[in-house]
Amino acid sequence: MTTHRLFSFFTRRLHAIAAWAAMLVYSLPAAAEAPDAPVIGAPKEWGLSFQPSASPVKHDMVWFHDHLLLPVITVITVFVMLLLLFVMIRFNARANPKPSKTTHNTMLEVVWTLVPVIILVIIVVPSMKLLYKADKTSDAEMTLNVKGYQWYWGYQYPDHGDIEFSSYLVPEKDLKPGQVRLLSTDNPVVLPVDTNIRILVTANDVIHSWAMPSLGVKMDAVPGRTNETWTRIEKEGTYFGQCSEICGINHGFMPIEIRAVSKEAFAKWVVAQGGKMPEKTAEAEAGTAQAAEVKADTAETAEAPAGEEAAAASEDEAQQ
Repeated sequence: MTTHRLFSFFTRRLHAIAAWAAMLVYSLPAAAEAPDAPVIGAPKEWGLSFQPSASPVKHDMVWFHDHLLLPVITVITVFVMLLLLFVMIRFNARANPKPSKTTHNTMLEVVWTLVPVIILVIIVVPSMKLLYKADKTSDAEMTLNVKGYQWYWGYQYPDHGDIEFSSYLVPEKDLKPGQVRLLSTDNPVVLPVDTNIRILVTANDVIHSWAMPSLGVKMDAVPGRTNETWTRIEKEGTYFGQCSEICGINHGFMPIEIRAVSKEAFAKWVVAQGGKMPEKTAEAEAGTAQAAEVKADTAETAEAPAGEEAAAASEDEAQQ
């Protein structure tokens, strides 16, 4: 009877099992899709696992999940499942009509206390390192101020002439080719790649959360408080995020769009917005140019004596 019920259960639900298998099969190519596409941080149909990583912090997060947490979780799950099956088979009423009345086992209690402690210690060390790395950067090259409103985001570039603008969701009827429904904004945030960016997050009304999955950034925006985080974008492209704190009726309609561009393109964008590049950057560029000139002059000076010495040596040989 039990065998017949099991057979009937799997037969009637065969189509559901096939659907889950198809979903798993079609998920893998989406997860392995090349991360160099122009749109990097966007959801994929049948997507599995994390979005492609584009910052040092996100690389560490993916490693922490894939190489530590996932194996630990898998081992624990398999062990508990096998233990339950063993108990069900070995200690059911039919196989064990006279159950033991043992209430304590010192060795067993020590083991099931120490093993979880050891597992937690193994997890907590890289976890604390990752939290410390994601907290803030000591050598920020620029700052981006972020403020959450009901229901849009406001941005300011204090190091670039106080460029300031608001960023709203593009309505579905106004979407242009290449824009993503519920994620594209009318004023994307433009940031340079290979730059340590300090991000200061706050809110104007209620608690929001500024989250960018591909960059490993998620920071609460709290009224009256400024929270700090940072990122360093490694690849040019478009990244999408959303508010991750339920903040009201339009919580799901305040996305984040970042356009990561080269440093040269970012400088042009700053000028086009009426801002200016920081003096330190200009001085550094001038210093680099001056250093190049000095190096060229030094090379010419070094070549001149060498040429004179060669000419003198030739004259001596001729006289001899």
